[in-house]
Amino acid sequence: MNLQQELNKTGGFKNLDLLAKQVVEGFITGMHKSPFHGFSAEFAEHKIYNQGESTRHIDWKLFAKTDKLFTKRYDEETNLRCHLIIDNSSSMHYPQVNKLAFNSLNKIGFSALAAASLMHIFKKQRDAVGLSIYSNKYDYYAPEKGSERHHRMLIAQLSETAVSTPKNTTTNTYEYLHQIAEKIHRRSMIFVFTDMFQTGIESIKLFDALRHLKYNKHDVILFHVFDKEKELDFNFDNKPKRFVDVETGAFINLYADNIKENYEKAVNTYFNDIKLKCGQYKIKYVEANINESFDKILTTYMLERQKFV
Repeated sequence: MNLQQELNKTGGFKNLDLLAKQVVEGFITGMHKSPFHGFSAEFAEHKIYNQGESTRHIDWKLFAKTDKLFTKRYDEETNLRCHLIIDNSSSMHYPQVNKLAFNSLNKIGFSALAAASLMHIFKKQRDAVGLSIYSNKYDYYAPEKGSERHHRMLIAQLSETAVSTPKNTTTNTYEYLHQIAEKIHRRSMIFVFTDMFQTGIESIKLFDALRHLKYNKHDVILFHVFDKEKELDFNFDNKPKRFVDVETGAFINLYADNIKENYEKAVNTYFNDIKLKCGQYKIKYVEANINESFDKILTTYMLERQKFV
């Protein structure tokens, strides 16, 4: 049964944990054709051998299978702390979908399934995970833990968030990132899912907050979630349309073609500015187009984890 059939069977995101497991299994299968070949389902137990390290912990059986050198890692070496942060403002619920499906995700649905998929890998790695969700208020917070009960609780919260429908909900992302930064005291990998709809002085404040998250040597990964076809390329037919700001309710009536060129220029400039600032502040920036697979999300985690340990 494929993911779309499973979604139809379970009625949307009611079985988010199973969907995440299927995403991860597909990713691991693909790893056999990637630079991660050799990790398989046991990648939690190994790291790539670096020249000069002791050969005492080399897994020679894995070397015989893969012709690559990996060393065994033990529990005290593998445990990390990870914290997922999800923007739940009204703009994250774009585009409007009648029913969340694997091939019909809005930004919040994509973020929830991506986060659940990361959590499935965290569980394999025995990494502790925490979760923060914010909109115009701090909607949810759970500290980093690794228990099965904690995992199920976070999955339930992600599922509930994905199918919620906040209306005209704005947010000051920077305000909540500062609050979250104050809660995380031990070195952690921090994953932020947001569409980055902050402008002007708010954009400056946002990067100040992201820098705050970098405090205590946290590894910050920013997943910039957007619908590339509509929000970046502005691909709409040229019939008169009403474009509504889902966070404020403000609207404008126009023909898409009349502003397409200027819109694309302005948004590309804004996106490039975000990338440059992330590079300046040593924040890992990842484009997360909701119409693509989750492989980029999961690969980013694998690569960053190699650096983190």
